[in-house]
Amino acid sequence: MAAKTDTKTGVKMPKNIEEMFTAGAHFGFSRARRHPSFKNYIFGVKNETEIVDLEKTEALLKKAMDFVTALVKEKKTVLFVASKSEAKEIVKRAAESLNLPYVAGRWIGGTLTNFDQIKRRVARLEDLISKREKGELGKYTKKERLMFDREIENLLKFFGGIRNLTKIPDAIFIVDPKREYIAVEEAKKQGVPVIALASTDCDLKVVQYPIPANDAARSSIEYFTGKIVEAIKGGNL
Repeated sequence: MAAKTDTKTGVKMPKNIEEMFTAGAHFGFSRARRHPSFKNYIFGVKNETEIVDLEKTEALLKKAMDFVTALVKEKKTVLFVASKSEAKEIVKRAAESLNLPYVAGRWIGGTLTNFDQIKRRVARLEDLISKREKGELGKYTKKERLMFDREIENLLKFFGGIRNLTKIPDAIFIVDPKREYIAVEEAKKQGVPVIALASTDCDLKVVQYPIPANDAARSSIEYFTGKIVEAIKGGNL
């Protein structure tokens, strides 16, 4: 494995850890915010900010990637989830590049635990879009057509990313499980494994495949989301 020597410490750094370091993956929060489950993944403290042990992150990232690759080889589906502003567009772009479902915004309660109802909302969306494209809404008044347009816009906002989700996903990839706790709880109830990029304030025990690292910086989110994309592409080969 290619390695680079840190000019400050003289310590050789493996290439993938160097990439994580460059992405700012090692930055956590203050010790006061640390969840107890994260204790064994802390390397140290710098300027009152806890530093994540990236060697341990590397090992868990590999475990998560291997799981995703194996899952995709079996033609199973991964749902991408993120609502925080730093992550929404990154996750959306990643999922769209793979033609996979995503929730890039507020998680709608019941997305997993009441999936039949969610499917009905998606079916309503598809029906309205189809009718509008075929000109079948032209028979309505201008005010009624405006109401249909607003309904379509609202449905797209909440369900646009899961239009191609025909069944409960086989796994979900989440950025910040603390923020997405409802999604995590629903996944647990449905027996859906969770892969999660989780910072020092998160409970690592609630997810099956935690990736302990900075879940707030765009560069870190981009890096780890990219690794999940890489794993999915590997499963599709």
